[in-house]
Amino acid sequence: MSKDPAPNPHASAEEVEAAWQDRKLANVLYHDWEAGSYDDKWSISYDERCISYAAGRFRRIADDDGWPYERALELGSGTGFFLLNLMQAGLAKRGAVTDLSPGMVAAALRNAEHLGLDVEGRVADAERIPYEDNSFDVVVGHAVLHHIPDVELAFREVLRVLKPGGRFVFAGEPTKVGDFYARRLGNLTWKATTAVTRIPALQGWRRPQAELDESSRAAALEAVVDIHVFDPAELESTARRAGAQDVRAATEEFTAAMLGWPVRTFDAAVPPGKLGWGWAMFAYRSWQRLSWLDDTVMSRFVPRGWFYNALVTGTKRPG
Repeated sequence: MSKDPAPNPHASAEEVEAAWQDRKLANVLYHDWEAGSYDDKWSISYDERCISYAAGRFRRIADDDGWPYERALELGSGTGFFLLNLMQAGLAKRGAVTDLSPGMVAAALRNAEHLGLDVEGRVADAERIPYEDNSFDVVVGHAVLHHIPDVELAFREVLRVLKPGGRFVFAGEPTKVGDFYARRLGNLTWKATTAVTRIPALQGWRRPQAELDESSRAAALEAVVDIHVFDPAELESTARRAGAQDVRAATEEFTAAMLGWPVRTFDAAVPPGKLGWGWAMFAYRSWQRLSWLDDTVMSRFVPRGWFYNALVTGTKRPG
């Protein structure tokens, strides 16, 4: 494991102000801020539920014919959700996690150590990946491309560090239409929850004001760190311009996103642990059912660009 700079979870007002003019600094501050609570905020786990989810995203856009790969890299790993769960599913024998945020890299390495996975980590910029050419058999990422200023340059870097014939898979990227309705549903849920929980009878359902203020301060940077929304066809074109072949994009979650975003926002607005395991299973089972509806019914007549999540895969030319 590499030694990286310590995270700074309590950025000063001056640093936050500077971040409005520097998207990469904003990403570091925002994700350091979120590192300690990120798994809870997004209901991330490293058990069968999220192993199945991560493997399902990979198989949906690619396949598992090459499993297990020898060495895998994740860009913008956050706490390691995508790669660590994919490795548990059998994706690769060894892994590496990278992120601009030292806090996120540290969290991912702790999670990997706890799971007994062979994973190293580096604080790294996706536009300048600190690995040699032809280093990895597969590169993955989840909800990372929309944070990168120059997506085409990042694809070029991905192809550089991939071995000939190697594959990349990115999932969880917001579409233009999906981002429009998801953000509005999330904002409405946050306002409604924080307003209703002011009622004295519901005080136990309200986070301390200091925590709500901290969340709002961090959330303000979200407008800076979320740089892109994607049209699936444009995403395919960007990967091809970078030199990828066998490029294909797909989308998922339409009705599932319309439920998922209010649920996640509600989770974040109430005290941790207040909702319990029953709520978590309700949310998960509901997401499963609505995802089935989206896959089997909605995908037949709803344009792919209207679904919330975009996935893209491609390969590096052999030899």
